[in-house]
Amino acid sequence: MAAAPRTLKALEIDAATVPGRIEGVSLGLEAGQVVGLVGPNGSGKSTLLQVAAGLLPGGAVRWDGRPLGEIPILDRGRLAAWVPQETRFEFGFSVRAVVEQGRFAHADDGTGVDAALAEFDLDALADRPVDRLSGGERQRVLLARALATRAPLLLWDEPLAPLDIRHALQVVELARRLARGGGTVVFSLHDLRLAETLDQVAVMEHGRLRALGRPESVLTADFLRAVFGVRASRGTGLEMELP
Repeated sequence: MAAAPRTLKALEIDAATVPGRIEGVSLGLEAGQVVGLVGPNGSGKSTLLQVAAGLLPGGAVRWDGRPLGEIPILDRGRLAAWVPQETRFEFGFSVRAVVEQGRFAHADDGTGVDAALAEFDLDALADRPVDRLSGGERQRVLLARALATRAPLLLWDEPLAPLDIRHALQVVELARRLARGGGTVVFSLHDLRLAETLDQVAVMEHGRLRALGRPESVLTADFLRAVFGVRASRGTGLEMELP
């Protein structure tokens, strides 16, 4: 009997190890999902995302079944988009110029730049130098640049941390829309209540992957106490959503 064909994963990581930061992390994510990466401070979330993005060596990484080392640099810019946790800019490029950088791998064709600016409420700021923006505004610029790439794999490191509640909710809704269109969005976050609403959650602790699966299966009271040292209970609280 013939073996079942192997299903390609949007992102695969095998035994990722960066000494002193993460060790032996392996995972596989299918396309069409929003995946939350959670864990205590210093657990290795950012390092794992950097390995996944090809920014740090440390393991075998495949995008859509292709070994990352075999993908030319320009092709990488079409296949994945990275948003770092830090949002400092050393030069006063305009907001539009930074978002246009997302089309570099597409011969700077400008496709989707206006739409990305509009998606993140940046139209009125398009000509403003990025070094004159607030932290939240700079984060929206980086997210708009990532969106402009139209890459199917998006890797975002704590994208919600600098944002106000409305823009944070808009980013989550955008991630869900991208996933419904076949994309894969992986982002780190600290809000476990939000993580519970995503398609999958991956939990890091002490540089190792402790769990990966549906939030309702992973984020149990016993597990949260073991990893985060908190008691969790379900009850009525403040819930917010876009109108």
